[in-house]
Amino acid sequence: MAIEQIRMALIIALGVVAFLLWDAWQRDYGPKPSPPVSPEQPASDAGPSDSASPGADVPQAPQSARTTATVAPTPADDAGDSGHGRKIKVTTDVLAVEIDTRGGTIARVDLRSYPVSNDKPEDPFRLLDDGDPQRYFVAQSGLTGPRSAPNHHAQFEFDANAYELADGMDGIDVPLRWRSDDGVEVTRTYRFARDRYVVDVQVDVVNGSDEEWHGALYGQLQRGEPESSGGLFRTYTYTGGILSGPEKLYEKVDFSDMASQDVARDVAGGWVAMIQHYFAAAWVPDAQQTNHYYSKSLTNGRFAIGVVSPTRTVPSGGTGRFIFAFYVGPKIQDRLQEVAPHLERTVDYGWLWLIAEPLFWLLSWIHGFVGNWGWAIIILTILIKLAFFQLSAASYKSMARMRKLQPRITALRERYSADKQRMNQAMMELYREEKINPLGGCLPILVQIPVFIALYWVLLESVELRQASFIGWLDDLSLHDPYFVLPVLMGITMLIQQKLNPTPPDPMQAKIMMALPFVFTFFFLFFPSGLVLYWFVNNVLSIIQQWVITKKIVGDG
Repeated sequence: MAIEQIRMALIIALGVVAFLLWDAWQRDYGPKPSPPVSPEQPASDAGPSDSASPGADVPQAPQSARTTATVAPTPADDAGDSGHGRKIKVTTDVLAVEIDTRGGTIARVDLRSYPVSNDKPEDPFRLLDDGDPQRYFVAQSGLTGPRSAPNHHAQFEFDANAYELADGMDGIDVPLRWRSDDGVEVTRTYRFARDRYVVDVQVDVVNGSDEEWHGALYGQLQRGEPESSGGLFRTYTYTGGILSGPEKLYEKVDFSDMASQDVARDVAGGWVAMIQHYFAAAWVPDAQQTNHYYSKSLTNGRFAIGVVSPTRTVPSGGTGRFIFAFYVGPKIQDRLQEVAPHLERTVDYGWLWLIAEPLFWLLSWIHGFVGNWGWAIIILTILIKLAFFQLSAASYKSMARMRKLQPRITALRERYSADKQRMNQAMMELYREEKINPLGGCLPILVQIPVFIALYWVLLESVELRQASFIGWLDDLSLHDPYFVLPVLMGITMLIQQKLNPTPPDPMQAKIMMALPFVFTFFFLFFPSGLVLYWFVNNVLSIIQQWVITKKIVGDG
């Protein structure tokens, strides 16, 4: 029946809007889990730069080395007593990094190719930062075991205060050194390369003691839960931990998960990451070994998630080597694929990633020809419209026939207004007589919804669209239209589409349907302009197709 068709379309549209509004409200104003606080140390006593008491945030060695395992004390000079050592600055063509000599922590990372905004092209985006308590996010690593081993609280010796990748250089090695009283020497080397967001971390152990040395390398990411920013119309993207292994290729471990229960599992290969909108940091261990993955909820409202390698034994007089890779940078899919299997999944396309990834590949391929992401979105929209051309045509034909029958349907409703059962029977007879499927206009639309949702996430999550300009005032497709021109044009196209559709016979439903373009326009005011551009172009193409079909069918009568 016509009334059921309209009701179904109305429920779908309002359901989408209601869900997005509810999700945004929950993210912004919903209850947040309180991090556990130990009775020995209230959260208010935690210093702004102290992770926790020394050793509390250091993972244990794997089970094979825990028979007498304790967190080994590590010597520290006066610089380390405050929680920090000196900072070694490393500058490459794409990264500006600060390494703390206390623990070798990667304390600060600026992404030189990604400005904070188009208005501040000289200010690089800061992904890791130990200086701002509200944005605290660092990468720590160290050795853990039953004997002396330098964890991320140990004080290291260093050769230079600054390193820079000069023209003609392919890479930089930054060594840090540590030595125990019993003769164990450890050299941790950070390897940077040109045009690369991966830092190779190599740890060499020389056992000059009289006993075997047992230990494991760990890498962890520590950060506080970011405060919610924006208002009701903020587009939400996931910020939190990710674990990957053969059984679960992509598992979210958000801050509430870490607060409620520590992660502890052994996984063959795998990787661990902390992601946010457009950017990620990840530790990638040896894929050929079984690694231990963990998370910790610390006493000061911060969280740690990381990985520990298998324990290795270095005989007296022998040497051993550990290697991890650390990725820190934009979520560029082809680069992520080169670092580790499935690391490109950190580009969080949601549950429709199987559809989203081919759409992004096609969008990138188009961009390779036209050189502009705005035009690439328009061309992709046209291609998607062509792919669903027949389905859309079937939907518009059904609506056009319904529009043609509208006077007869209205007459039936007036004639049988007191007997709804008889009215429904009469309308069904009319549909059979005219060979019209009353649901024909809805089913093709339902088929296209997964593609639309997948494309929504492609345009929202792809870092390539960040600060990508289009035309005139649209200088960043990842931000909302500053003058709201696109949302208004989109609303106008929705109004035109409403005029082309059959008018609902029920006056209340007709008013609600006419209100939808205004609701969507208001909701889309602060959506990224790349998304609104897609919707606007899709509406224009739909209007052209629907007008031609409606004119042909209704005009024939």
